[in-house]
Amino acid sequence: MLMDKRLYKRVTIKKKELDSLRPLPKSALERLRKQFAIELAYNSNAIEGNSLTLSETRLVIEEGITVKGKPLREHFEALNHQKAFELLESFVKEKRQLSEELIKEIHKAILSGIDDEYAGRYRDINVRIIGAVKSPPRFEKVPKRMREFVRYISKNPEKLNILEMAAAVHYWLVEIHPFSDGNGRTARLIMNLYLMRHGYPITMVLKVDRRRYYDRLKKADLGNRKPFTEFIARNIERSLDLYLDSFKSGSEYISLAQAAKGTPYTQEYLSLLARKGRIEAIKLGRNWLIKKEALEEYTKTKEK
Repeated sequence: MLMDKRLYKRVTIKKKELDSLRPLPKSALERLRKQFAIELAYNSNAIEGNSLTLSETRLVIEEGITVKGKPLREHFEALNHQKAFELLESFVKEKRQLSEELIKEIHKAILSGIDDEYAGRYRDINVRIIGAVKSPPRFEKVPKRMREFVRYISKNPEKLNILEMAAAVHYWLVEIHPFSDGNGRTARLIMNLYLMRHGYPITMVLKVDRRRYYDRLKKADLGNRKPFTEFIARNIERSLDLYLDSFKSGSEYISLAQAAKGTPYTQEYLSLLARKGRIEAIKLGRNWLIKKEALEEYTKTKEK
């Protein structure tokens, strides 16, 4: 198994819990979908160097406002990501199977108006990635590798579970690096296509986790895919937590400082547990949040 069994079980239970709440209220679901789509655009673009803030990204997408002092390309990146995401949603509704053509359509939407010559086209040049431990395949090999990639996803020769496959979809697409630009954004969207087709909510890699994200990708390049798989699984869990918190009655998330009061644990210790995945918590921006029940459950296991 490419991931910790406890993590897999935890995420699976939360997915079943979310499914038990369906059908979800349409108005609340649409509101959450819009919020997640904008946060996905902001974080995915920010990882690639886009300087628009979350609020600026929202203004560009929802209001069509031009942010003074920010490059036109960054505005296009925000708008294009939203269009690519809406295209992805249509693919989910149409139940379109993953294909090279579908991937190219997503990529074309991402680079439209930015690099029309290469939007939706495989690269015809060789590339090197700064800081990477290995280079992407030569451009002549890209078409064959992409055919193998699509076949791999459909056949699942390693018998991966859904969480492992979502990480594999992301990793192998980045590893092939089929386009001259926009590979990361395309990979994160295609990963979401796979997850959404299996009933999972929108999942994003946060800008604040950029260094950890690239570190896990580098480990995968060196042959150890487990850290990257678990990194993606925890991001999936975060989205499930946020959806459950929105639709399920019960206690709400609190800060680690609030959670530490009246317990033998310090805020710093709880933060360490959260980062290591040893206690259920979610990350919003730079802050970890937790539910009292999760802390109580951890305390019980420590007392045994």
